[in-house]
Amino acid sequence: MTDLTPVDRAPAVRDTEVSASTWALIDAATPASTRRAYRDEWTRFTRWCSAQQRTPLPATAETLAEYAGHLADRDLAPSSIGKALAAITKAHVTAGHGEPDRRGAREVLRGYRKRHAQAGRAPRKAPAMTLTALRAMVATLDPDTLTGVRDRAVIVLGFAMAARRSELAALNLTDLEPHAEGLQVTVRISKTDKDGHGRIVAVPYGSNLATCPVRAVEQWRTALAHHGRDTGPLFVRIDRHGRLGHVATGRGDTDGRITGETVAAIIRRAAVAAGLDAAQAFSGHSLRRGFATAAYAAPDADLVRIARHGGWKEGSAALFGYLEEVDRWRKNPAAGIGL
Repeated sequence: MTDLTPVDRAPAVRDTEVSASTWALIDAATPASTRRAYRDEWTRFTRWCSAQQRTPLPATAETLAEYAGHLADRDLAPSSIGKALAAITKAHVTAGHGEPDRRGAREVLRGYRKRHAQAGRAPRKAPAMTLTALRAMVATLDPDTLTGVRDRAVIVLGFAMAARRSELAALNLTDLEPHAEGLQVTVRISKTDKDGHGRIVAVPYGSNLATCPVRAVEQWRTALAHHGRDTGPLFVRIDRHGRLGHVATGRGDTDGRITGETVAAIIRRAAVAAGLDAAQAFSGHSLRRGFATAAYAAPDADLVRIARHGGWKEGSAALFGYLEEVDRWRKNPAAGIGL
């Protein structure tokens, strides 16, 4: 045993230890908004387990099936139940228990989805934002206020980039690079790019001054510079006193960055002000969906370029679902058969 190396002689207890710096990197692999959502779901699950005298960690297949049934009895959306199960699975994996047995829970969810469909309760989808709706929303924003300038930049840049709300919220001033044709925006990380390879989105000048994304962003950057902000987040909070990036005690990121929820609120508020149909249903996803359908409806539409621009994976079911809305009428097989 005299040939043992120092590593061989290390105390066995160290095999199960993870340093704080390593845990920080593990945490960074999951977006902060997702971590918050998972934490809330886990809290709800553990409270239910306590009330039902069940063990939350590790949870049995029967416990997960019962919990899925409990959520179904509360008449939650099937997608919400799916998110709850994902959060519970994440907690088990993080704690070193591996993935729990979710077969029973999946069957419960499958039956619940069928019941929803039979009752005519299809999943609610964020309406696609059209250019007409975009112009109407922008027209409601006051260009003489900081909030109006910021909100216009959020809406038109988000539409032009086909951006996810999390991508918009994560943009920094250093992610923008002026170009002769417009603006190059670096998306450092996204839902389909968890390793942070990044992508560059080219945003050209618009033909309409009111909805030109390049000019809207430049006006907002000028406002930021006037308030001494030339680094940090592109989009920051504005409180009722007009202060940029102000953080209430114990709330929000210290750099004043807006959240994805703020992006959705900005869009919904402008849609309501514009008096749009189903205005309350508009969300951050309306920008992304609206760009896809508008770009695909253009005469020179290029599906590959649309997918690359918006960061959709090759063969994305979500993207094809948006495009089907255009093809449903443009390429309808029943249209030319003589009916």
